[in-house]
This record gives sequence, structure tokens and C-alpha cells, in this order.
Amino acid sequence: MAGYIGGKVAVSAPQQIETKHTVTATASQTSITNVGYTVGAVHVYQNGIRLVDGTDYTATNGSTVTLETGATENDQIVIVSHGSFETADTVSKASGGTFSGNVTVSGNITATGSVTGNSLVVPDGSIPLVDLDIDGGTDIGAALVDADLMVVDDGAGGTNRKATMSRLATYMNTKISPGVGSLVYLASSGAISNAANVSFTQFDASKYDHYKFYFQHVIPATDNTFMYGYVSTDGGSNYDTTNGNYHKQNTTAAPGLEVAESVGSDSNEYGLCGYFELFAPHNSSSYTMSSSGNITYQTRSSGGVYQLSYTSIHLSAADVDAIQFAFSSGNVESGEIVMYGIANGT
Repeated sequence: MAGYIGGKVAVSAPQQIETKHTVTATASQTSITNVGYTVGAVHVYQNGIRLVDGTDYTATNGSTVTLETGATENDQIVIVSHGSFETADTVSKASGGTFSGNVTVSGNITATGSVTGNSLVVPDGSIPLVDLDIDGGTDIGAALVDADLMVVDDGAGGTNRKATMSRLATYMNTKISPGVGSLVYLASSGAISNAANVSFTQFDASKYDHYKFYFQHVIPATDNTFMYGYVSTDGGSNYDTTNGNYHKQNTTAAPGLEVAESVGSDSNEYGLCGYFELFAPHNSSSYTMSSSGNITYQTRSSGGVYQLSYTSIHLSAADVDAIQFAFSSGNVESGEIVMYGIANGT
């Protein structure tokens, strides 16, 4: 027949796959081996006549069919086995569905809607630059700070990495060449809190000829004391604190480069405000010279505002590359010191 007449046959799960084995029997053969069938889903025919399971044959082990009566030579034995399969575990093209396992696709996937997932892993360089549109992002809503991160390409065609804004600031300093005599910020002590001393090692003779330090309300823990600067020639590993290795005006020996005298910390005395300058400290053929100018308010005796200036010298022709500030007695209670370099234009 070319086909069935009538309505469409309903397909239900589970469906079955038919396997047929044809054997030409030998005289009195009863055992047909190595067939392979599903127990309970097998039919046996002898010369076109269907045999009865359990009466005319037994098929209980999935491999061998045993005839109850031996066959006649050249009898045709046909064994038909039905293996089951399920059609329910599918995802409908029209209605959609969910895959619970991994899915591998060798071709392209095109989606007109959105794609949602816990994570997205894509090969390096597979997202075009024009697709990295950040207009929809939220503004940081604050000034940029050193710890903020940005994404950079580590070398042309390299790996995308994150970098802090502080790295950008350092890089920009290497590219911007200030004019000769420009005042360039180098470092700050930050808010000082009961420190024995404050050191600066940001000296760079290739970029700066001189250095200037600003003191903002630097208050001593001990009232009425002196502020000195002690120089180093080994990058701050050691500082020269020997009294007599320095002179202040009128060739008076001093324990260090003089910054200020009689700095107070009594009530309403706001410590030291002013500046301190180092001239060509890297010049190893001459002594390192300094000058300072500061203002203090003292309530002792009659009280008043005092503006004082000092000059001093380190009696050694050496390359000075660090300086340490400390009071002659007690710690630095509070305040801030900021360091600037006078650019040489390189």
C-alpha cells in the first residue's frame, strides 16, 4: 500500500525502533543466538507464521531465542525486536523551553531579543571597540581619586588590564615637561600625628634644581622649641644629625639646617607656618645652602605675631638626596608639610 487511509495517527511516548534479524535454520535447530533484542518487545516468525511467546519460543535474556520445536532445515526464522526511545525531552521550536545541560553550537547564534546569563565568556578581541558604548553607565558622581580604576590595553593588541588613576598621574608627570623655574608638586606628609620626624626622599636632580617646602601649622609636642632639617646623601637611609656639621648665620654652629626658632604649642599658638628652601642640593662640589621664612604667634611675655627668616649651610660638599625635619625637643604633634621641586626644564 502507498499509504494509510484515514486520520492522522497520534504519536505518543515512548516510541519504538524496529530491528529485524533473518536466520535460515539448520535441521532441528532450536537455539538462535546473538540476536540482541528487548525482552518483552520481540516477535518471532517461522516461514511467515508468527509464533507465540512462551508457547512456541522463549526470549528472556536479550540475546538468545529458543524454539520449543526444532526447525526443519532451511526454515526461515525472522526475529523482530522493538527498542524504545523517548520524544518528550525536547525543546519546542515554536514554544521554546529550557536546556538543563551544556549546549555546543558550531555555527552562529542570532537573537532578536536579549541574552541573559550568569556570566559571559568571550574570546579576547572578539568584541569590536565600537560596541563598548558606556553612555548608558552611571556617572561616578565624585571627583576621581588615586584608587579609582580604569581599563587599559597592555600594549598595542595586548591584554586588557585595570590600572589606578595614581598610575595615570605618574605617567602624565613623565610626559609633561614644566618650564624652567616652574614649581612642581612632589609630595605631602599628609596630616601629621605625633611623629618623631617627617622625611622626604623625592629628590630628582635630573628634573629639579632646587626644592621648596611649605609648613602649615606644624605644632611641636614640646612648647618653645626649634625646627631643624637634617640632610642625607644615601636616599634617606641615614641623616646627618651631628651638631657643628651645620652653620647658621654669623657662622654659629648648629645641629641642622635651621627652619624656625621658638615654635610654640601653648593655647592659641598655632605652631609654624612658612617655607623652607634648599638650593642645588645635588651639587657635590659645593655646600648645601638653605633659607627659610616663617610666621608664628606667641602668647608668652607681651605676646604678638613674629615673622622670622633664617639662613644656614651644611658643611659638606656632597650630593644631598633626602631631608628629614624634626623639632629639637619632642615629637611633631600635628600639621602638614608639602614638598615642591623647582623644575630645570628637562
